[in-house]
Amino acid sequence: MGYNDSRLTPSNAPIYGFNLVECKVEGAIQLPITIGEEPGEATQMLNFQHTIQFPNNTPNYTEHMGRIGIHAFKVVPSTYHIVLKFPTRNGVGEAEGDQKMARSCYVAALRPDGTGGSSSL
Repeated sequence: MGYNDSRLTPSNAPIYGFNLVECKVEGAIQLPITIGEEPGEATQMLNFQHTIQFPNNTPNYTEHMGRIGIHAFKVVPSTYHIVLKFPTRNGVGEAEGDQKMARSCYVAALRPDGTGGSSSL
C-alpha cells in the first residue's frame, strides 16, 4: 500500500477471523477511506489494524465497519439488502455488498475448521 511500518502506532488488541482464530496485531495506522462512487461518495479517516499472523504470512490491513466506521460515515446499514446508505455532499450515497461473498463467509464461519471464503457458491 506504499506505507512503511514507521507509520504504525503500537496496538495489542487482537483481531478474530471468521473461524474465531486470533490474529496478532502489529500496529495501527490511520488512512483515508472512500465509500461509494461519485457523485455519491464519502471519505473519512479510519484506523486500520496491521496484522502479520495470517496463513500466507503477507501483511494484511483490516478495517471492520464497526461502530466507529458506521458513526464516522453516518451509515445506515441493511444486512438484509447487503447495502450501506450514507449522507454525502450530493445527497444519499450507497455501497452495495456481494451476496455470494457474504454467503461464502457465513458458511466458512459455520465450518469447524473455518475454511472457506471463496465466492464460488
